[in-house]
Amino acid sequence: MKTPQGLQALIDDGVIDEVLRPLKSGKEAAVYVVRSGEEVRCAKVYKDMAQRSFQQRVQYQEGRKVRGSREARAIGKASKYGRKQQETAWKNTEVEALYQLREAGVRVPEPYGYFHGVLVMELVTDAGGFSAPRLGEVELDPAQAREFHRVLVRQVVLMLCCGLIHGDLSPYNVLVGPDGPVVIDFPQVVSAGGNNAARTMLLRDINTLTAWLGRCAPELLDTWYGEEMWALFEAGELRPDTELSGEFTPDASAVDLDSVRHAINDAREEALIRQQGREAAEEDD
Repeated sequence: MKTPQGLQALIDDGVIDEVLRPLKSGKEAAVYVVRSGEEVRCAKVYKDMAQRSFQQRVQYQEGRKVRGSREARAIGKASKYGRKQQETAWKNTEVEALYQLREAGVRVPEPYGYFHGVLVMELVTDAGGFSAPRLGEVELDPAQAREFHRVLVRQVVLMLCCGLIHGDLSPYNVLVGPDGPVVIDFPQVVSAGGNNAARTMLLRDINTLTAWLGRCAPELLDTWYGEEMWALFEAGELRPDTELSGEFTPDASAVDLDSVRHAINDAREEALIRQQGREAAEEDD
């Protein structure tokens, strides 16, 4: 295929040898299958975003560190230079998160480097060596759904122990490899300790996955893993090997339990609607 403009520099520098085919294209990036020597990998080419998208990202960027005072001031003023720095920081965040999470044992693609604004990383494949499907594209039996839920909850715990929350975890940001789920797409990753919406985003991540997998294993819908792990995290008691029960009892004197349950159920219903909308949009593409 014709080499995309964003990947020509990597070929010129010898980082990759050939672009084999496109893998996925979304609003923020296009992913290609590439060859590097005898290895087949993937390359994520980030797209430049408009001002509208920057505004949508504000909730995710709270609490992120900026490399210099000049950059921080420019971003705060939303100047042209500031928007450019904000865009650069947005792209770098995923790269840094992948290295950190991979080191912590989280099931994410192995990163091989960041070159000219392109992230080169492991191509996750299925048992047959083909590009792995997304969780939202596979049929699961109840036992598989329970096991995938267990594995994914464990990944969220490991991320939270690193001080990070995915922020947009869904069946379409999880690949199904031969050894189980692999979590992808981290440009919107959230600081657990520095973002006021961290708890909300953690619960949304867990509830979205639970709503999806609960279609096959309905007993999952009555679990409270997000609330349980956040309470442990706030208390400084969450560890990578912490065993969760899925049970959680809010303080009845301070919380209307029925309202909490209604809010959780509403979030799960909203998650399903969002997933169906994404699926329909992808079919239109």
